[in-house]
Amino acid sequence: MMASRTDFGPPNYKDMLPPVIQKNYGQWKYHERVKPGLLKHVAESGDELYTVRVGSGRLVSTDWIRDVCDIAEKFCGGHLRFTSRHNLEFLVSDKDQVEPLISHLKEKGFAIGGTGHAISNPVHTQGWIHCHTPATDASGIVKSVMDDLFEYFTDWKLPAYCRISLACCLNMCGAVHCSDIAILGIHRKPPHINHDLVRAKCEIPNVIAACPTGAIRPDPKEKSLTVNEEKCMYCGNCYTMCPGMPLADPVGDGVSIWVGGKISSARTPPKFSRLVIPFLPNNPPRWPEVTSAVRNIVETWASHAHKHERMGEWIDRIGWERFFELTGIPFTVQLIDDFTMATETFRSTPTFKW
Repeated sequence: MMASRTDFGPPNYKDMLPPVIQKNYGQWKYHERVKPGLLKHVAESGDELYTVRVGSGRLVSTDWIRDVCDIAEKFCGGHLRFTSRHNLEFLVSDKDQVEPLISHLKEKGFAIGGTGHAISNPVHTQGWIHCHTPATDASGIVKSVMDDLFEYFTDWKLPAYCRISLACCLNMCGAVHCSDIAILGIHRKPPHINHDLVRAKCEIPNVIAACPTGAIRPDPKEKSLTVNEEKCMYCGNCYTMCPGMPLADPVGDGVSIWVGGKISSARTPPKFSRLVIPFLPNNPPRWPEVTSAVRNIVETWASHAHKHERMGEWIDRIGWERFFELTGIPFTVQLIDDFTMATETFRSTPTFKW
């Protein structure tokens, strides 16, 4: 007889909810932002739940996890969670424990914030530490950018939410395509073919089939493969299938900046991010060109946007011409969309906004 309980798949999330959430599930009346990093939810029964949000790294050690679990045990009955943007949230049902928890977190060096009109913790991909096709690092740039923009995480200085995301290549396992500011690693050179490795370790038909643009063809003379550079889109699929076709290049790889996207349906429909800076060099460990570019865009938006106006909504109101003028970003030919179906997104009126 099959057992009713197995160890396959994730456990039921309801088994791990705090008692106050289980009691009031689906019966919450309202919530409010008390101060940066602190949310208050009130149920129809009158019960209250306080959420203290802390920024965390995406890559953390087991020792760090044990430390935050100890903090949760001490102040909120062991109840905490991670958000989809890698924020750490302590769920406190006892109001008297909120301020002691906040004081303890500050004493231990945790960054409290990321709620309301602030920059939340950036979501990002694997980067150099795990992935085989990155054009840039993930954790390193996110650390550098948020060190520079720390004041906008801990305080309410912005007109609206600001979501920053990073993907280290255009495959975008971090889904940066609908962010206020997206940092995207780009390759600019086709893969380097190591014929010896291709012959020894790769299944040539599978590699050819993996190319989305049909840029890879057999090379009978070498008993290997060849790449049509004009068709190559530098996606790295071939390297996923074949270790003899590495894509990384220290000069060709770098970072692009995209702006104006959002997932929210509030006020205006969701938007895709648009390219505004086609290339910035990889300069680890602090990526000064990237951090200064992101700060410039954030502070220009903050100085000119209306209250509650997201990045893309602000750009729609003032026009792209004015955006490039205010930010001082040069408009280059790479920003013109030449994709086959791009005509559907082209401006179809002679009206310009200046």
